[in-house]
Amino acid sequence: MSPDRGAAVRVIADVRLRAAERTDPFEDDLVDVHLSDGVVVDIAPAGALPRTGDVLEGEGRFVIPGLWDHHVHVTQWALVAQRTALHATASARAAAELMGRAPVLGDGRRVGNGFRDALWPDEPTRALLDAATGDVPSYLINADVHSVWLNSAAFRREGVAPTDDGMLREEPAFEISRRLNAVEPAESDRLVADMARRAAARGVVGIVDLDMAWNEEAWSRRARAGFDALHVEFGVYPGWLDRAIAEGLRTGDPARGAGSDLVRVGPLKVITDGSLGTRTAACSHPYPGPLDGRGALTVGPDELRDLMTRAAGAGLACAIHAIGDVANSHALDAFAATGAWGTIEHAQLVAHADIPRFARLGVGASVQPEHALDDRDLTDRLWASQTAQPYPLRALSDAGANLLFGSDAPVSALDPWAAIAAAVHRTRDGRDAWQGHERIDPLTALAASTHGGSQSPQRIEPGAPADLALCDTDPVAADDAALRATGVSATLLRGRLTHVA
Repeated sequence: MSPDRGAAVRVIADVRLRAAERTDPFEDDLVDVHLSDGVVVDIAPAGALPRTGDVLEGEGRFVIPGLWDHHVHVTQWALVAQRTALHATASARAAAELMGRAPVLGDGRRVGNGFRDALWPDEPTRALLDAATGDVPSYLINADVHSVWLNSAAFRREGVAPTDDGMLREEPAFEISRRLNAVEPAESDRLVADMARRAAARGVVGIVDLDMAWNEEAWSRRARAGFDALHVEFGVYPGWLDRAIAEGLRTGDPARGAGSDLVRVGPLKVITDGSLGTRTAACSHPYPGPLDGRGALTVGPDELRDLMTRAAGAGLACAIHAIGDVANSHALDAFAATGAWGTIEHAQLVAHADIPRFARLGVGASVQPEHALDDRDLTDRLWASQTAQPYPLRALSDAGANLLFGSDAPVSALDPWAAIAAAVHRTRDGRDAWQGHERIDPLTALAASTHGGSQSPQRIEPGAPADLALCDTDPVAADDAALRATGVSATLLRGRLTHVA
């Protein structure tokens, strides 16, 4: 009988190893992985050593390093479970009508999530939304989270001057999201715990939480209440940088008051431009049609260098949101000028000359492969005139950059297998591979989904953390559909079962 969730496993029996960097001699042979005190202590031919303590029967399955999602907005992703899904709406009218039938939440609001207005044939307007939703405050959050469509009742409730199209973009939209996410801790913590269990069921052992809040307080509270399903590294935003520095927060330190080293301080997160879907990503060539703009830098070069200098001096890594090629160039310039370390988040459009700079500067590329497929039609339409490389993966990898995969949940689902499949096959739903020359091999994709990323992947070897997952599918040989449907039989965090099927 297999041990239950929460048990400390001593042996994972009869399994095959899959990892990007291996030091063992076993190739595809069946082995037993022996664990103790949260680490791997031995790997031996199946049955060669005594199997003592709790034994997890592998039955020929595949053991991989535990997976990480390097970019999650945890509370907003957890709250999606209560919000109306708008992903399939094909027009502004359809989205408005769907919201008119949506349930009213306990706080008296209707909230929807996931529309992509850049693909709609009609224009969203406040009048259109008012006609469908009436006097119930209604909020529709763009899939990219960079814009929110509100009806008149929602504008009144928030005390914000209404716009004709009902749209708020960038920082005003983020402020609305912060307000919508500010639910009672008991409710949000319950939903976050549910989210963590679902993540563990996909082989996830760790996340980087980039919620727009003072995250140490929330995560310390959750840890004190017993949260132990995942490693968590949480971000700090510029509005809280002075507080973080004054209180001595440093990247990698355990959260104060958590009573657990599973929760640690992460990077300073700075959003320097917008998004493709909202047509605000800062690009070198204009967007087509009536937009006729190039997006915008929301944090200028001088301010960015100042923020990064202060963060680095205080011991904080930097995670710099940059989507357009202009924003990526400025972010790389800031890393070079300040000596800061960390990642560029998204890197969705990168000038060819900038691709090798990631590796030269030691800047990680924290990317979301599913976004390439979510946005393939938008990219072909809105970035057709751009000369930079959209959604580079192979180019960055070949140049020696460290790839770190994530979802940006709720923008995409927190599912590392979807990210791996998108990176390896650059397709889904039977469509031809998009930008197929940017596909990467499965082992690189698997490595990019571990804590250290593609250049420093977690290994399965004596002395390594027992953060592991047991999979039904061989991740090296699976096609797109099989990768996306990968079943995870068990997930172990420091040798303790956080999920067992």
